[in-house]
Amino acid sequence: MQHTIVMTGASRGIGRIAAEHILRQSPDVHLVVVVRESTSTRFGGNVSYVEADLNSLRSLRSAAGEIRDRLDRGDLPPLRHFVGNAGIQYTNNLTEGPEGIESTFMVNVLANHVFVRAFEDRFAAGGRMVITVSDTHFGDRKHNMGMVPGPAWDAPGVLARTRAFAEPETAAAGRTAYSTSKLAAIYLVHEYARRLPAGVDVIAYNPGFVPGTGLARNAGPLDRFLMRRVLPILAYTPFGTHRHVAGRCLAEAVLGGTPAPSGCYIDRDKVTSSSAESYHPRREQELWDAAERLIALDLAT
Repeated sequence: MQHTIVMTGASRGIGRIAAEHILRQSPDVHLVVVVRESTSTRFGGNVSYVEADLNSLRSLRSAAGEIRDRLDRGDLPPLRHFVGNAGIQYTNNLTEGPEGIESTFMVNVLANHVFVRAFEDRFAAGGRMVITVSDTHFGDRKHNMGMVPGPAWDAPGVLARTRAFAEPETAAAGRTAYSTSKLAAIYLVHEYARRLPAGVDVIAYNPGFVPGTGLARNAGPLDRFLMRRVLPILAYTPFGTHRHVAGRCLAEAVLGGTPAPSGCYIDRDKVTSSSAESYHPRREQELWDAAERLIALDLAT
């Protein structure tokens, strides 16, 4: 049966590789790729493009509404999967979108929430959402070799604004915003698992450390050089994951090749536990409530 998969973060890196795997393995898929500019990414196969700026609530609402309308009209086959793979890391904690929401939190947390809430009643039987997270949320050397500070949780309303972390103009603050946003994404996966309709599963997928992707595109010249030219060697060691392996594992998580219960954490190709801090029902509820308030901001002015 033909079905639709909606995917963010498919234009480069592991998302691009995962999308290509999905299209090869599932000829009955219609892939809707959410991109900033529809001319920037082209795939073979049954693919359409919806433009959206993931750093803008207004743009996200428009894109989600367009996809819903196409599903309702029958222009797209039934929706089966949503893949929230897009992610960003900034060199500071001062960057914000047009609605005044800190950009790391906006792209890595709220953008997925907009799509989840827009699509939750549109999924066909066997629906699955996969949200790409990061083992930086553990905050220890074992998982990130000390390259990224661990998360520093605060009230969601604080995290959604700039200057949530010490020395917000520094790269350390930007990286802390990143690891904290990935912890937040796991919290919401747990909350979605409790709230989504029966038959719709949600999974947190961790690709591990994948050097050579576009995650550091906002970093300084030295960091970009290290990510492109030096750190890729780690992909061939136990400390890293090659982008082709990470992309294939993401595709398997989406298509169900990695069996997993709703709300779980897949580390590459294995179901395992996320950090002890990531299991926190009170924070999960508070984050859900805050995300609901934030995506409902009045944009008329």
